[in-house]
Amino acid sequence: MGLFDSLSSRGNSRDVAKERLHSILVHDRVNVYPQYLDMIKNDIIKVVSDYIEIDPNGLEIKIANIVRSSDNANIPELIANVPIKRIKNIGK
Repeated sequence: MGLFDSLSSRGNSRDVAKERLHSILVHDRVNVYPQYLDMIKNDIIKVVSDYIEIDPNGLEIKIANIVRSSDNANIPELIANVPIKRIKNIGK
């Protein structure tokens, strides 16, 4: 590992820490506790698993602030990354 690789990996951990802090601030502002996000995550797994085989360990749920284009207002947005293993063959 060279000097530049070492420096770039520090930047990555700094960026990850910055993103985590930003996520905590957003969650605090919208008054969403981690337990509540876990409840949403479990409900998403239940519903989506009826139609799609997913990797529940890879599922990521977060709340981020976005700027609404119509009035430039900051609003919270729920983002779900659901890793799909296989689409179930239902109803074909």
